[in-house]
Amino acid sequence: MKHPMKHPSSAVCHSLLRGAAVLVACLALWACAAKPPTPEWQMNAHGAARKATEAYLSGDSRVAQLEWDRARAEVARTGRPDLLARVELMRCAAQVASLVVEACTGFEALRTDATPEDQAYADYLAGRLDSAGASRLPEPQRSAWSGGPASLESVADPLSRLVAAGVWVKTGRDTAPMLAVAADAASAQGWRRPLLAWLTLSAQRAEQRGEVEVGAMIRRRLAAMEQGKGR
Repeated sequence: MKHPMKHPSSAVCHSLLRGAAVLVACLALWACAAKPPTPEWQMNAHGAARKATEAYLSGDSRVAQLEWDRARAEVARTGRPDLLARVELMRCAAQVASLVVEACTGFEALRTDATPEDQAYADYLAGRLDSAGASRLPEPQRSAWSGGPASLESVADPLSRLVAAGVWVKTGRDTAPMLAVAADAASAQGWRRPLLAWLTLSAQRAEQRGEVEVGAMIRRRLAAMEQGKGR
């Protein structure tokens, strides 16, 4: 006489489920392990460029220079001038955001090997981009370029907002509301270097328009920044 098939006990079922879960977890770990790790130079270069940008915007030129040198050294390990050109573009973007009027000589020395997108971005930072090159810009800058100074508030990233504003100043298309938006972006991030530049320019423009009270208010903001200097 055949015995009816017995159903597995609750304990056995839990054991099987547990085993399946462990197997799935192991397979997931194996899949992650199969993915090549991010190269060390790439992580180091990214971290150094980020620290350099933050230090520069905060007004710490010494740390900024050390970190830019470190970023370039890490990228140089690849023997790829196109990547070195990109590091130089990042540095020049921080300068444009701070209204520093300097040629991006580091990039220009590497322009031949730079990508068309990076060449267009360099032209944009220099204030000489044409309509044909605008399509190659990163999205935040492309939107700002097509929308004009009035669209600056729609640029979410604060650094991208300041870069776009800096380009408008270079091309002589700045407006009083745009200057205020740029100053507020720098202020919210505590970026001393661009804030000083944007407030100073705003005060000068207000005084040129005969808006004495507005100019005086902006000068008070500048004075407040000086009170915290060196503390």
